[in-house]
Amino acid sequence: MITCFIRYEIDPFKRDRFEQYARAWGQSIPRNGADLIGYFGPHEGSATTAYGVYNIENLAAYEAYRARLAADPLGRENYEFAERERFILKEDRMFLKNMSLPHGAPMEKATKP
Repeated sequence: MITCFIRYEIDPFKRDRFEQYARAWGQSIPRNGADLIGYFGPHEGSATTAYGVYNIENLAAYEAYRARLAADPLGRENYEFAERERFILKEDRMFLKNMSLPHGAPMEKATKP
């Protein structure tokens, strides 16, 4: 399993458009074969940095997924929306492997006596 991290530089005056874009991927990405972790936009700090994160089996599966996504009506519409509205100024994509697996059990929450 690999994780795709997409770092976006967005127009801070068009954050609402990026949010619309992210919500559409929330529907289209999972139905086309990737395990979407989420899209994350500015909240505090940088007003221009956003991320999209999802898991995929391997790079071959990624290529097939991208072809399905481009053919998906909502995916195609979302690509066109981003191109037309120009709220994404820059996009960087990288693939990483989770090296901390397996994770330990979470710490139990402290209870009041």
